[in-house]
Amino acid sequence: MIILSSPGAVAFNIGAFPVYYYGICIAIAALIGFWVSYGVIKNYYKDLRSDILFDVVTVAILSGIIFARLYYCALNFDYYQNHFFEIFNIRQGGLAIQGGIFGGFIVTSLYCYFKKYPILKLADICSYGLITAQAIGRWGNFFNSEAYGFPSKHFIAVFIPENLRISGYEFYKYFHPTFLYESLLNILVLLILFFVVRKAVKNIDGLVFAYYLFLYSLVRFFVEALRIDCIVNVGALHAPQLVSLVTIFFAILFISYKRIKNKN
Repeated sequence: MIILSSPGAVAFNIGAFPVYYYGICIAIAALIGFWVSYGVIKNYYKDLRSDILFDVVTVAILSGIIFARLYYCALNFDYYQNHFFEIFNIRQGGLAIQGGIFGGFIVTSLYCYFKKYPILKLADICSYGLITAQAIGRWGNFFNSEAYGFPSKHFIAVFIPENLRISGYEFYKYFHPTFLYESLLNILVLLILFFVVRKAVKNIDGLVFAYYLFLYSLVRFFVEALRIDCIVNVGALHAPQLVSLVTIFFAILFISYKRIKNKN
């Protein structure tokens, strides 16, 4: 069995200031994600000025981080209502990607509307960079020894230190590396979007983004089923699974609407 083991959350210190691997992963994810989307707009959307992507991505990243944090804190409300000022401390982790996606999309759409930018076309372009960033950013969970699944004796597992094990699982050492599963599946989604979806939906703005939401939500639904760290459940489902199902439903509606409209 291959065992993954985090070297710890802190990468290095600058004086008394610790620099966390989580923050480094998020920064690298944002840079590479932007580079991917910039390559897409330069090569496949030549009717648009590529420089507008700098404005759009800046708004998307900032608003996405804010809403990802707010969504995470909402899911962990019992803790943060008694530790209010810790809401502002994201250096050690605590971003929920679903909140970032939807909050970032709403704010960025409003920005594009007032700037008269093509919202759906830019959403398509950003989809490639976003799923790339998600694949990279998930490794921040590895360094924090978080977002892991049930105990595992399979081909690959992640070692979790005893002090970071969820209550009830203190006597297990090795767990499903759900961060790795999601990271690899996100790369698969990227390949599908670029090599299959992009060619199949030419000239239908918004469909790449809709397929991104559909495919990522499928990934999240099944990976989430393996995780043991969800605090909020709705019946037998984790809250992120329910959000994924709702997203899949609306993505299918949008895809069907755009295809029917395009056919007519």
